Amino acid sequence: MATIRRFSADAPAVAGLIERCLREVNSRDYPSEVIERMCDHFTEQRIQELASQRQMFVAEASGIAGTVSRDGNKVYTMFVHPRAIGRGVGTLLMRHIEALAVADGYDHMETGASITGHGFYRRLGYTDVRSTETEFGLNYILRRDLP
Repeated sequence: MATIRRFSADAPAVAGLIERCLREVNSRDYPSEVIERMCDHFTEQRIQELASQRQMFVAEASGIAGTVSRDGNKVYTMFVHPRAIGRGVGTLLMRHIEALAVADGYDHMETGASITGHGFYRRLGYTDVRSTETEFGLNYILRRDLP
């Protein structure tokens, strides 16, 4: 089983994980030019910047198996290694940041989801609020009430 810890000097590994996810998984739902734009966006430097602006976490299970970040009750940068998909890593990461949000007094979580991630969030109890077009394609905005 994976363990969750705070992001530290993980920018190279997290950037590599995100690129692999985009190329191997998200590429089923998005054209190559969008995938390239996303890969160009999630550089090591950008990951380091995001980690300084938000709480970022990694799941470890024989290496980094996933990552997620949060700012208050907003979920960002959720990716699970292609080999770890379906093994509970994403759920573990999400429940971790949801518990932190509850401890901070939030009553709901919100996230944006790609076409690829939309079903994952729906299975976790998130409901659609709206959809928007972004520079990275279609994005679903979802919400989940917290206990």
